[in-house]
Amino acid sequence: MCRELGISEQTYYRWRNQYGGLKADDAKRLKELEKQNATLKRLLAEAELEKAALKELAEGNF
Repeated sequence: MCRELGISEQTYYRWRNQYGGLKADDAKRLKELEKQNATLKRLLAEAELEKAALKELAEGNF
């Protein structure tokens, strides 16, 4: 089956361990939530960077 799908056995077993007990809808929802989480983390990092830059400017250390 792995050859037909073009994936390694290691990938198959990792996916099976991660998504084995999930239904298809649950797995899709999990992927969607992971994507949203990554986006939110990126936005938070950008906001923290901007905050630090503004703090530097306010202190006059530019």
